[in-house]
Amino acid sequence: MGKVMVTTVDASEVAKFEAMAAEWWDPNGKFKPLHMMNPVRLDYITTQIAGEFDRDLNHEKPFEGLRILDIGCGGGLLCEPMARLGAQVIGVDAAGGNIPVAAAHAAQSGLAIDYRHTTAEDMAAAGEQFDVVINMEVVEHVADPQAYLTACQQLLKPGGLHLCSTINRNPKSFAVAIVGAEVIMRWLPKGTHEWAKFITPDELYGLITTAGLTPVDRKGYVFNPITWKWSISDRDLSVNYVTAAVKPS
Repeated sequence: MGKVMVTTVDASEVAKFEAMAAEWWDPNGKFKPLHMMNPVRLDYITTQIAGEFDRDLNHEKPFEGLRILDIGCGGGLLCEPMARLGAQVIGVDAAGGNIPVAAAHAAQSGLAIDYRHTTAEDMAAAGEQFDVVINMEVVEHVADPQAYLTACQQLLKPGGLHLCSTINRNPKSFAVAIVGAEVIMRWLPKGTHEWAKFITPDELYGLITTAGLTPVDRKGYVFNPITWKWSISDRDLSVNYVTAAVKPS
């Protein structure tokens, strides 16, 4: 495939997250939902990487030698665990205000993480290559999901792994992700998500396939209001879900 020449950055979406940048590491702040979800996100990510690259998660540094890119890294909630597992981690975000927050927290934690204010398209055009591209809760915020996912494919080495999560588009996701999270629970500022930009699992599989990747797995993230915890589901992809795909060798 040729280089992606368009930008998929949506300026209004970037502005939303820049306004919240300073709160990334506050577990009770505006990113509380991500802090709550992070254990199941990390469980899925680490399990998929270990399986794809035959790594033992009981090893002290199981991801040593792997180059991992986290697109839309925010404050580094996923970058830091990947670095602790031994990976060479590059975190990028189109919202420039997130980068100094992430870099400062990594320095305080004694972690060497390469944070950059850039886009997937620019990195792809520069010929950057990674073993793993982590793409969590970003695709529903970009202007052109197909062009964006094509850039993600170009960033992968042959045999590389792409992990992408987003939100399904149906009446339940509107009720839960927008009315519930933004209006009733006030977990997120109003307007954080646009329901029309949500993507169904079948649509995402189609976009990923068109981008030149082979989908290999998808799971749901399910919130239990009684236990107040998230879990991974093989069947329930009705709201939050995650996919894994590989780039053909």
